[in-house]
Amino acid sequence: MLKARVTERMAAAVGAYERDRFRDAGRMVKVVVDLLPNAPSVRELAGLSQYRQGYWRAAIVNLEAFAQLTGSVDQHPVRMDCERALGHRRKVEALWHELRTGSPDPEVLAEGRLVLAGTLADDGDLAEAIDLLVKAGAGRLVRHPAERHLRQWYVLGDLMERSGELSRARELFSRIDVVEPDAYDVTDRLEALGPATPQRVRGRSRGAPAARQGDVRKGGQGPFDGPKR
Repeated sequence: MLKARVTERMAAAVGAYERDRFRDAGRMVKVVVDLLPNAPSVRELAGLSQYRQGYWRAAIVNLEAFAQLTGSVDQHPVRMDCERALGHRRKVEALWHELRTGSPDPEVLAEGRLVLAGTLADDGDLAEAIDLLVKAGAGRLVRHPAERHLRQWYVLGDLMERSGELSRARELFSRIDVVEPDAYDVTDRLEALGPATPQRVRGRSRGAPAARQGDVRKGGQGPFDGPKR
């Protein structure tokens, strides 16, 4: 009977999370965490639900438990983003080191790199943040961009705009606008940058893409879905 109730509660929590009802998901999964504290999937869902609500410290506790129970680095980018929100640059960098050496999926590695770049930018190290992404090929033009390429272009474009490299920012935001005009706030950012000399972008003539200073973290107008700091 207890097992059935736990299974039902966990399924309901997962369903709530998938419908973006993060508070409900967190409330439901908390009961399961109390009963099954060593269940990796339970700790993971609890941590992600807390992260989505901006409960950084609580999310860190659960996602750290998930990593210890599984040896996985899959949620390291989320942990990094929590530490970033708390202003813990050294912890962000330590988690990045673990992530790099943990043979992660390319998508996960790209997410972590974006969080690290955002952390560097938070501290005013724009040149270092840009260098990190450029050396990793984040600005490379690809024929069939995946979602991670759009996110990388957005973050790099944001950093370029903030550093005064407006033409480069326009180019990066233009790429996103061509591929997926509704992505993030790219249309608004193009308008905010103002007109530039028309140019051909991926086979189509456009004016200037635009950028305005934005958050590169997960949330708000940026290339992620979680809560802003």
